[in-house]
Amino acid sequence: MANRQIYRVIFANQGKVYEIYARSIAQGALFGFIEIEELVFGARSTVVVDPTEERIKAEFEGVRRSYLPMHSIIRIDEVDKQGVSKISRAEGGNVTQFPVPMYPPGGGGGSGGGGAGADS
Repeated sequence: MANRQIYRVIFANQGKVYEIYARSIAQGALFGFIEIEELVFGARSTVVVDPTEERIKAEFEGVRRSYLPMHSIIRIDEVDKQGVSKISRAEGGNVTQFPVPMYPPGGGGGSGGGGAGADS
């Protein structure tokens, strides 16, 4: 069987940065969301257990599909092999990015430039 694609998805969630691996990524049916399916976690063939990966595995236990808001995605890479899933603290002090809307408010409905500051 051919080697299936695997993706590394890095996204921000509640002040933390998540790095997970999945086999399927798509622009989902929900507007503004990325659909992630078939999450992949490391096989346990040794006695050593990584507590970070165990925590993220427990958080996504029973999840078949996850929808992530586009503005929370930091990066998506297609990789050759799976790494370790992890959760880390977002660096940068006490400043958090404010969610930005997909469309600016007050769109003119196709009038061609009837946004803010336009004369009526």
